[in-house]
Amino acid sequence: MPTRWGRVYSVGMAELTRDDVEEIASGLENADLSRANLSRANLDRANLTGANLSGANLDGANLRMAYLNTANLTGANLGNANLSGADLTGANLSTADLSGANLFKAKLGAADLTGANLSFANLGGANLRGAYLNGATLDGANLTGADLTMPACPGPSWPAPPERA
Repeated sequence: MPTRWGRVYSVGMAELTRDDVEEIASGLENADLSRANLSRANLDRANLTGANLSGANLDGANLRMAYLNTANLTGANLGNANLSGADLTGANLSTADLSGANLFKAKLGAADLTGANLSFANLGGANLRGAYLNGATLDGANLTGADLTMPACPGPSWPAPPERA
């Protein structure tokens, strides 16, 4: 079971069962779940604001309507995950695998998607306003109705992604 200090959980490389995760899903803000195996976990509406999920395996996980704003998902496997309606505002998704993920109406404003794999992802109606898409793979992705206002792309007039600690 994760150790809890205040509102911060630390599990490192531990493998959590679905029951473990679902039991604590409502209070995972700022949790350290780096490299955790959360494959197929049900995190529907979970509060993961500011959580460290770098390198985590979330393949096929249900993150519908989850709060992941400012979360660190660098290099995470989110292949075929359900992120419909999720709030990923300002999240770091650089080099994450989001292939086949459902991001319908997800909030990705100012998210760092540098080098992310979004092949065949459903981004229909998603808010990508100001998202960093440098080097992102979008082959076969559905962008119908997505808001791509001011996407940050390579070039002298676009700002670099924010430095992450």
